[in-house]
Amino acid sequence: MSNDTVAPNNTPPQRRKHSLWRIALTVLVLLLIVVACVIWRVSESRTLKDWTDKQALPNVVLISPSVAPQGPVLNLPGRLEAFSRASIFARVSGYLKSWKFDIGAPVKAGQLLAEIDAPELDQQLLQARADLATAQANESLAATTAKRWQAMLASDSVSRQDVDQRTGDLSAKQAQVMAAKANVDRLVATKGFQRLVAPFDGVVTARETDVGALINAGSGANGPELFVVSDVSRLRVYVQVPQTFSPLVRAGTIASLTVPEYQKEQFPARVIATADSVNATSGTTLVQLLVDNPGGRLIPGGFTNVEFKLPVQVKALRLPASALIYDEHGLRVATLDSNDKVRFKTITIARELGDSVEVGSGLLASDRVIDTPPDGLADDDSVQVVQPDKGAKGNG
Repeated sequence: MSNDTVAPNNTPPQRRKHSLWRIALTVLVLLLIVVACVIWRVSESRTLKDWTDKQALPNVVLISPSVAPQGPVLNLPGRLEAFSRASIFARVSGYLKSWKFDIGAPVKAGQLLAEIDAPELDQQLLQARADLATAQANESLAATTAKRWQAMLASDSVSRQDVDQRTGDLSAKQAQVMAAKANVDRLVATKGFQRLVAPFDGVVTARETDVGALINAGSGANGPELFVVSDVSRLRVYVQVPQTFSPLVRAGTIASLTVPEYQKEQFPARVIATADSVNATSGTTLVQLLVDNPGGRLIPGGFTNVEFKLPVQVKALRLPASALIYDEHGLRVATLDSNDKVRFKTITIARELGDSVEVGSGLLASDRVIDTPPDGLADDDSVQVVQPDKGAKGNG
């Protein structure tokens, strides 16, 4: 029997141990893979749900109400008129003896325009002076008689009644003198109207008579105007302003004028008065402006285009017309509240400016307005805010 000792064999247990570790590791890896797959699937499902929910929300673009950097520009037709215009009519009848100035001639105040020959008036004046001389002679005789009768009354040669009659006759004769003198003065003043003079510095803009023409005293239906003198150093401009803009066009408002004959040149003007009433037919207010015309380039009676640069209204908010909604509820805009929920607001329009409007009421400067709101929006709806296209214009 051999004495050699045999070593124990422990290989199978070690192999089993290593096998168990490999199995456990494999199971753990598989579990991790399964967990990762489950997590990935859950995440994908959530992402898909979020994407689906977002796709279900309407996309909207937000804009903010703005205040215009400058006020609106208002262009209106106007009419030029002389600052002062006087029609010269005859105050005496006769024939035109001569005239001194034709149309376009500048004249000074008091300068002679024409003379009228009135022989009938001359004869009336001669008669009136003769009547005055007669009245003065009668007065003188009555005064002498009354003085004598007063002297005789002191000696009781005449009665008091006779003296009073002579004194009363003197008073009547004095009144006749005054009446005759007043008639002479009237005819002298009337004779002065044989000279037609300019009432102020200006230009003769019309002459409707000639030498030898029969002149009838009066105006309008009684006789035609003989001359027209106009002050064109300044001109009045009359414009009909729509009622919407009338509160902005007040005395002192500056405007610029253009006329067809000087299309590239502007003439500054200033509002000096408004009618403060609206024409029921046209819905406009008459506004009067004043423009200097030192060179006489602007012509009375001519057409002009008047441009008003109106002031900026700080409280007036502007919105593009695309943000407006007009339905059975009236004129509204869609806004987003602090919780990003849709809120509709009813507004009023102060002025329409073409592609934009000026809001009169119902909107705040801090409101977030939905531009071109989709159909079917209602209060408390959720929406998805997107950025506007780069090529889109702002609402500014």
